[in-house]
Amino acid sequence: MSIIRDFVPLKRIADSPRYKWWAFFAISIGLFLTVLDQSGVNIALPQVADYFGADIPTVQWISLSYVLSTSVMLMPLGRLSDIIGRKRVYVAGFVVFVGAAVLAGSAQTFLLIIVAKIIQGAGSAAIQANGMAMITEVFSERERGKALGLYMAIIGTGAISGPIVGGVLVSALGWRAVFFASVPVGLAALVAAMIVLRGRTSAQSAASSKIHFDWIGASLSSGALISFLLGMTNAYRLGWTSPPIVTGFTLAVVLLALFVWWELRVKDPMLDLSFFSNKVFSMGVSARFITFLGGTTVFFLMPFYLIQGLGYPANKAGLIMVPGSICTAVMGPVMGRLSDKLGTQWLSVGAMASSAAAMFLFSRLTIDSSPLYIIIALMLSGAGMGTFSSTNTSAIMSSLDRSKYGIASAFINLTRTSANLTGIALATTVIAITMGSFGYEPSLSAVANAEGDGEGVRTAFVIGLNRSFLIAGSLMIVSMIISALRGEAAPVQAAAPEDAKQSPQSHASDD
Repeated sequence: MSIIRDFVPLKRIADSPRYKWWAFFAISIGLFLTVLDQSGVNIALPQVADYFGADIPTVQWISLSYVLSTSVMLMPLGRLSDIIGRKRVYVAGFVVFVGAAVLAGSAQTFLLIIVAKIIQGAGSAAIQANGMAMITEVFSERERGKALGLYMAIIGTGAISGPIVGGVLVSALGWRAVFFASVPVGLAALVAAMIVLRGRTSAQSAASSKIHFDWIGASLSSGALISFLLGMTNAYRLGWTSPPIVTGFTLAVVLLALFVWWELRVKDPMLDLSFFSNKVFSMGVSARFITFLGGTTVFFLMPFYLIQGLGYPANKAGLIMVPGSICTAVMGPVMGRLSDKLGTQWLSVGAMASSAAAMFLFSRLTIDSSPLYIIIALMLSGAGMGTFSSTNTSAIMSSLDRSKYGIASAFINLTRTSANLTGIALATTVIAITMGSFGYEPSLSAVANAEGDGEGVRTAFVIGLNRSFLIAGSLMIVSMIISALRGEAAPVQAAAPEDAKQSPQSHASDD
């Protein structure tokens, strides 16, 4: 590493006054890959199901196992990066991610794909837990909204590109190509990270060497998350009062209580619970969870509505959803930059007002709504989510000390992934109950397989959809109120960002 570090052109990058943009570029490659992979793999699921003779609920565990693994590993790997260095954990994440992609692409059994996606989820957690933290570090507070807005733009671009790239690869080369496609991009991201990103200074390494990793806290938090998320993802299928679900939720509560008890007593906790005494952090995270809890309804249910409810082909449904994703990608950096000048609080409130209006429009959908009506609602929703994500995240990160950015970034991402899974379970339950009340099979698959009274099934489905969106709109209003009460983050420290502080002699790294 010393030979690479001392190579003159690379030292110029590290010492460059524009280092923050070099770092942003390197991190963006990895961020784009994780989003592209997650959305692109979903396109390949029908072919995977045909190849292995699996049904759709079974094959969906390819995506579900990845999300569960990512969620569970976010906090432990975020905390580990605070201790041993973000670059180390980030680079290791790419090694794991690329290796798991090769394993999934070459798998000869369905079980091996599931194992590969679980491993890949851990790699993704290492990447996600550190990407936002490193961007927050290298940009000054007056540019943080702009940087995090651009971060959201990369996510939006990846979300748009994933289904398109995945569709082309599956059509031309088969389902294995979707997994193998992550390898060259992952290797490019790995090389960029090793070349561009700075390691820790000797002083930083010495300071963190006295901190111990909280293995008990990591085990308790992981156990609580696994129990809760497995319960949520299976509740609508097994029943909310079934013994396995009740046991899972009970175990989650017990483990969470033990986690809080332990964290209040251990010297170096996994999650510093004093974060929650910070009004901006606690209310910002609460608003974020509630927002994604409601917002997931759009991204999860809209494809079902367009394809099964309205009978559109997949390519037309995808095109209808693109404008909403574009609004997310555009509004993130634009409003993030504006928040650097005007503050984050009222922009977050306005974002939630936009999302609430979109949910009200969605709640009026019928089995013959026009594409223009749907696109307008999607654009309102996308603009709201893009604006909220950049401004709210900027407020949360600005309220914390730099030394805790790793675990904070991981926790912020965890609120999103856990809210997504919870939102999917709640929305599915509302629709299933509604369809059952009309005398139809209480499942989304009944819409796709409807025969005979197809219009009746679709009508029952859309009524359930309307109710889900009304609940989502109510959640957006709650988030709007919380954001209005949140206030602005007071500067934690006036020091310059890491790239400005380090001198050419301080780049000695333990990474």
